[in-house]
Amino acid sequence: MLGSQPGAPMLLSLRDLAPLLAGIALWALALALPLSALLAPLERSLAAGALAPTAQQVLLVAAGVVLALAVGVGCEFVLSLVLGPGWASSLGLIAVLAGLFWSLAGRTDDPPA
Repeated sequence: MLGSQPGAPMLLSLRDLAPLLAGIALWALALALPLSALLAPLERSLAAGALAPTAQQVLLVAAGVVLALAVGVGCEFVLSLVLGPGWASSLGLIAVLAGLFWSLAGRTDDPPA
């Protein structure tokens, strides 16, 4: 609860965030691929380092997931404040479907020789 007792600190519980979780996940999914370009400097620095390739991949995937979730949380909260939680989640779904559509539409099928 949000500070249910007088004088208690204002803390958000998972129950308070439950209506937003679907929208956060949708926005994180929709923005994961575009945000992966921001991880290129990290990838270059890891390649120059002494970490094993498996550890580099795990670190890159973890950084990508954290970045996508952080931006997803930001998008969901801002849009929830402006439009309401239902609309923010719906826009997240539209963003995921639009990304899927554009990735499928961008494929070029070579004619058989």
